[in-house]
Amino acid sequence: MEAIYDFPAGEVVESVSLISGALDVLYYPIPCSPVSPFVGAGLAGIYFKPKNAFESNLNDNFLEYQMNIRAGVEWEISSKWRVVTEAGYFTPSSNKLDGENNTHEHKGLFGTNCDTYMSFNLGFLFYFSEGNPSTICDNFSGITVGSPLTNQLTAEDVEKIVKDNLPKEIVKEVIVEKPLTEEKRWILVGVNFEFGSATLTKESFPILLNAMQVLTDHPEMKIEIQGHTDNVGSESFNMMLSQRRANVVLDYLVANGISESRLVAKGYGESMPIADNNLDEGRTLNRRIEFKIR
Repeated sequence: MEAIYDFPAGEVVESVSLISGALDVLYYPIPCSPVSPFVGAGLAGIYFKPKNAFESNLNDNFLEYQMNIRAGVEWEISSKWRVVTEAGYFTPSSNKLDGENNTHEHKGLFGTNCDTYMSFNLGFLFYFSEGNPSTICDNFSGITVGSPLTNQLTAEDVEKIVKDNLPKEIVKEVIVEKPLTEEKRWILVGVNFEFGSATLTKESFPILLNAMQVLTDHPEMKIEIQGHTDNVGSESFNMMLSQRRANVVLDYLVANGISESRLVAKGYGESMPIADNNLDEGRTLNRRIEFKIR
């Protein structure tokens, strides 16, 4: 940082070298959105050294604390990576930062006799792991993350819905093993995910194993893995979620020996329902993974 003092003899430029380590509390009002704003506040320890200070006795090393206020936006570019834009407002615990320790100034946070400065940052953020989705992710009424669902459907219920609504052949309860030539696609009924996330449930793996066997038996087959959701939640969130779920299925197949060159993952969000989203069983059917032969 630099400060400029204007004297009759000319300008004098003071520079300051500063290192800080902060502990801030951040609040995300809409944490599950691909564009997620945040605000934060906290404390930091700072080390700084003025050079060419207006008051020569301040050309020394100082170790102090400061108060932080910040606000910014995280821009999602993948399930783990974010671009972060941020502005910060900081007030150290003294008035020495600019090289002039004037005791009659009141320019700090809350009118204190302290210096202030701002920063504007652009960077990248990587999430090594994520916990359960926030209840704020439910930007709709009537459903709470982690709450028990009423009228849960059994495998037999799902099979009946599929038979009643889809002109397809259902084999072995939950998976169409022979894609019909006419439509060249099949639905993996029973490939489920944890609510609001792209984490596969344990009952999904036998179905994926069966699908993997079909692909192994037909090495010429190239597949578009389609992720679909119901209409619960925002359209943008559902589009992002469906893409993440399709990516998870692709990664699982590749990890188990299916060539990635045969696979493409694409999310369609809530745009292609196959049943009524006003009904519990319809929403269950719409939350699905489809394989489409390319």
